Formats: sequence, C-alpha cells, structure tokens
Amino acid sequence: MFRSSDRRGFFSTSLAVLSAVGLGRGRASAGGQTAESRLTELGLTLPPAPAPIATYVRAVRVGSLLFVSGHGPAAAADGKVYMGKVGRDLTIEEGRAAARLVGLNVLASVRGALGSLDRVVRVVKVLGMVNATEDFTQQPQVVNGFSDLMVEIFGESRGKGARSAVGMGSLPNNIPVEVEAIFEVEG
Repeated sequence: MFRSSDRRGFFSTSLAVLSAVGLGRGRASAGGQTAESRLTELGLTLPPAPAPIATYVRAVRVGSLLFVSGHGPAAAADGKVYMGKVGRDLTIEEGRAAARLVGLNVLASVRGALGSLDRVVRVVKVLGMVNATEDFTQQPQVVNGFSDLMVEIFGESRGKGARSAVGMGSLPNNIPVEVEAIFEVEG
C-alpha cells in the first residue's frame, strides 16, 4: 500500500515520464517543435477547410482515431490549379506538387476537427489515389508529395504511417490526386 508521500512521488515521476515521451499537449515534431510552430516556421498557411462536394463530412472522430475523407488539391499560392491525368496532362513533379497541396487541405480539415495540429499523435494510414494514364506506374513518387509534407510537419516517427498509393482511371472533377488519411489523436 502507498503512503500519501509515496503517491505524490509516483505521480510526479509518472508525469515526468509522460512528458518526456511526448504524451502531453503540444507534442514535439521535427527538431523538437510542435506541429503548429513547424507549420509557421516553414512559412505554410493552411487554406480554409474545403467544403464537401457530396453527402459526407470532412472528418469523423472515433475514440482516438480521426478518419479524414478523401481530399483533392486546392489552388497553389501562385494560383496554379492542377487538373488532369499524371503521365499525360501532368508530370510526376506536378503530380507531387498537387499531392502536397492535398496535404495542406487535409491538415486544414484536421485542424478544423481538433482545433490544433498539436493534438495529432501520429499519421496512422494514408491512401493516395492518382488519376493516371493506364501505363503510369509511379504512383508512390506522386503520393510522396503528401507524405513528405506530413514528415515535415510532424517529424519522421509521427508523420510517416502505413500507406497505399494506387492509380485510378479518373477522380472527381478531374483532380490529379486524392488522399484519405487516418490520424491517431489525443483525448
């Protein structure tokens, strides 16, 4: 049985351990920074969370998981809009840039659902869909535009999750990339 002085020591030690392993608010990401401060340091501004284009919601939280619906790219800061098939209308590099823009849209929806990106524990699963020609086989390189952004924001261990990258015959509104994701989030 614990004496009250033993319990205080136990709880203080437990809180110190939880803090050290990053289980408190404002989890550190790349370079010991929080996700929100990392976003600022990179000079990135999230667009407004995109409105659904059909009958669904942007994100659903179930327990400690946040399921984010498929998102497409927004217009780039310079106004460039990515449309069409990778391998015909777009290069791999353009597809990758579009996937990065998808990442910003996904992060906007995550922030909208949670209030802060600092509540993300880790990226769990990503499904990247690439609108590509029939003979295109470099979907993983395109979806890296999304995944690399997650690593830049959340760090290597928290930003890299399980992933699939597949080719599609078409995507809604002729977008080149669509990504859905699952995030583990804190209570």
